Amino acid sequence: MATYKEKVGTAVVNYAGDYPGAVEGELWYDSTNKNFNYQYPNVTSAGSWRTGGSLNTARAGAGNAGIQTSALAFGGAPGEKTVTEQYNGATWTEVADMNTGKKYMGGAGASNTSALAYGGNTGATPAISALTESWNGASWTETTDLNSARRFPALGNGIQTAALCIGGDQDPPRVALVEQWNGSNWTEVGDLNTARSQLASAGTSTAALAFGGTTGTPAVQALTEQYNGTSWTETTDLNQGRQQLGGAAFGTYTSTLAFGGNADTAAGPPFSVNTELWNGTNWTEQNNLSTNREYLSGAGTATSALAFGGNPTTAATEEWTGAGAAVGAWSTATSLNNARKSPAGSGTQTAGLAFGGDETTGYTESYDGTSWTELADLNRPRQLLGSSTSGTTTASLAFGGLYGGQPTTAVTELWNGVSWTEVNDLNTARARLGGAGTQTSALAISGYTTTHVGNTESWNGTNWTEVNDINTARYALAGCGVDNTSALAFGGYDTESKSSAETWNGTNWADTGDMNTARNSLGGAGDRTSALAFGGSGPPQTTNTEEFNGASWVEVNNLNTSRESLAGLGTSTAALAFGGEVPPPSTATEEWNVPSNVVKTLTD
Repeated sequence: MATYKEKVGTAVVNYAGDYPGAVEGELWYDSTNKNFNYQYPNVTSAGSWRTGGSLNTARAGAGNAGIQTSALAFGGAPGEKTVTEQYNGATWTEVADMNTGKKYMGGAGASNTSALAYGGNTGATPAISALTESWNGASWTETTDLNSARRFPALGNGIQTAALCIGGDQDPPRVALVEQWNGSNWTEVGDLNTARSQLASAGTSTAALAFGGTTGTPAVQALTEQYNGTSWTETTDLNQGRQQLGGAAFGTYTSTLAFGGNADTAAGPPFSVNTELWNGTNWTEQNNLSTNREYLSGAGTATSALAFGGNPTTAATEEWTGAGAAVGAWSTATSLNNARKSPAGSGTQTAGLAFGGDETTGYTESYDGTSWTELADLNRPRQLLGSSTSGTTTASLAFGGLYGGQPTTAVTELWNGVSWTEVNDLNTARARLGGAGTQTSALAISGYTTTHVGNTESWNGTNWTEVNDINTARYALAGCGVDNTSALAFGGYDTESKSSAETWNGTNWADTGDMNTARNSLGGAGDRTSALAFGGSGPPQTTNTEEFNGASWVEVNNLNTSRESLAGLGTSTAALAFGGEVPPPSTATEEWNVPSNVVKTLTD
C-alpha cells in the first residue's frame, strides 16, 4: 500500500495549532491538541437570492434576455411599453426603445447586446402579435414575423440567432404550437404535448425545457416537458404548479431555475415566492425569493440568475447565487503594536498602513500580511481622521481629525514611505469624516465641526476643492474608493445611527441600497461597486459584517471581536480590520478572505 507521502508528495506536517501553510486537502498533525487536521474551502450549501439594482421603469410581463451580469428587459405592462433597459450586474440603464410597444412576449438572447423579442400583446386590433424584433446592442430592427401570432409564449429560450417560441395563447385558445428561429425565419416544429400559456422555459433551440403555465380558467400546471430537437417528452413535474412564473432562461434543459408566479387556482394574490432547481431529472425546492410576484421575468443560469419586475407592478430585481459559492470569513491576525481607537488606514491586506488613533501620539505602523512594524509618527497626533483608503505603504494621505485636545483640525499630511510632511489644509476643519482615493486623488467626506456637515472636498495632489455635498450630512461614517471620482460612503450618525449608503461619480452623490444594520463608528474596505462594512455601534456595539455588490448589502460572517471606532483597508475579498474600542482601545487585527477555509479534525 502506498504511503501518504507517496500519494500526496509531502509528508504529514507536525505543527502546533492550525497550520497556516496548509493547502486544500493537506493533512497535518496539531501537536498542541494532538489531532490530525485538514482544511477545505468554505462554500455555501444552498443557493440564495439577494436584492439587485431596481429597474428604472416598474413593470410586469416584460421580455427578457441575457445573464445575471448582462441582461435585457424590454416592453411590459401596464399599457404596452417600448422601454428597454440593460443590466450590468449592479444597475439598469435605459437604452433605445422597441419599435412597437408590447407586453407578454417571448424573449431570447445571450447578453444585453444580442436579443430577440417575439409575439405578445400590442393593445391594438388585433391585440395578439406575430411581430419579431432583433436587438444589436444599440437599436431594435423589425424582422420576419412568427407564423402564428400569440401572446404569453414561454418567457425565454435560446439566443438571437437560434430560438424557440413555445406555446402561448391566441385569445383565448391555449396553443401547443412551437416555432424555431434560425436567425432569419420561423419554422413550425414539434408541438408541446399539452397546450398552455404563461409558462417558462430554458435551454437551446434543439434542447429545451418548458415548465409550468396554464391550460385555462386558470388550470395552473406543474407540467414539465423536455425537447430533443424533434419532439417533446413529459418528465418530472414542478413541486408547485404555477403560471406567470419566471425562469433562468439562459439555463440548460438539464439545469435551470423556476421562481415566482401564481399558484392559486382561483387566480390573483397571494403570489408565489417559491424557487425550484432542476437537475435534469427532478425539481428541488430552494430558498425563496424575497418578493412574491407573478408576471416576472428571468435571466441567467441555475447558478447565477436574475429575477426582475412583476405584478404587483414592481421595479424589484433579485440576484440568485447557487450553492457552492465561496464564503468569506474573518481570522485573527497579529495585533497592532499600539492600542488605539479611531485610527485611519490605507493600502492592501498584505501591504497596509495604520496611522493616528490617539491625540497624544501619531503612531504609524505598516502591515506585511504577517506582522506590524512601527514607522515614523504623524507630525500632528490625532484620532477620528480621514485617509486615502486606496493609498499605499509608500504613498498615503491623512487629513482632518482631533488634535491634542484642540477643536477639529484641517491639517493634511502626506506619507512618502519614510516620513509625514504637512501639505495644504482642508477648506473645512472637521473630524469623524470619511475618506477615499489615493495620495494624488482623494476625497474627504462629510464629518463633524460643531455639528454634522455634508461637505465633500476633492484632493488633486496639491489642493483641496469643495465639491457637491453628500445627500445625508453625518459623521462617524465609513468611506472607500479608488480615487476622487469614484467612492462609496456608508453608515454614520446625525441624530441617530444611519444605514444610508451613497455613491460618488466625480460630480454628484447618489443614494444606493441601505445597509441592513444602521451603525456609526464602523470600518470599511473596498470600492464603489464592491465593499465591506464591519463593526461599529448602533448602539449596541456589533460584530456585523455586510457585503455590498454595487446595489445592495447582504449580511456575511461576523468579526470575531466586537468593537467600534475601528479602521479598515483592502478589498471586499481581502480586507483588514484593526484597532478600535471594545473598550478599552484595542490592538486587535483581523483578516477577511474570500474564499476562506474550514479546518476539519479527523476523529476515530
